[in-house]
Amino acid sequence: MTLRAGAEAPDFSLEGTDGTPEGRRRYSLGELGGAPVVLVFYPADNSPVCTVQLNTYSADIGRFADVGAQVLAISPQSVQDHERFAADHGPFAFPLLSDTGKDVGRAYGILGPVGFYRRSIFVVDALGVVRWSHRATAGLTFRPVDEIVDVVADLRSS
Repeated sequence: MTLRAGAEAPDFSLEGTDGTPEGRRRYSLGELGGAPVVLVFYPADNSPVCTVQLNTYSADIGRFADVGAQVLAISPQSVQDHERFAADHGPFAFPLLSDTGKDVGRAYGILGPVGFYRRSIFVVDALGVVRWSHRATAGLTFRPVDEIVDVVADLRSS
């Protein structure tokens, strides 16, 4: 299944962490209604490209905030793995969510042929509709902050 722009974004509820004791909890897309959400699907904690991607997005979190967007990063590792990853390579400016069963990845159509996460980005508007997405085929690069922020800014102006 390929989720396309204009489709309703599948809701989810996943365990996650933002690096604080109170931030270790369940997160859902539905709880963020009323604001745009940038969903960052990344293949693995501690991989070189994922580490650079999440640090780049964290360094520019103010630009996401300027357009009113919340960022959520999702991968198939456990919350404990996310906490170690953040301690070693973060901190990250957004929650890391755990999709160990890959159900959310499947719902968003980002699983590769052998079940691995493809590096993917979805911009979901305030009403829960997918407005833009990108799925990498090789995953060796990631979408730049400028591109994602421009997509969210365009939502606000339309």
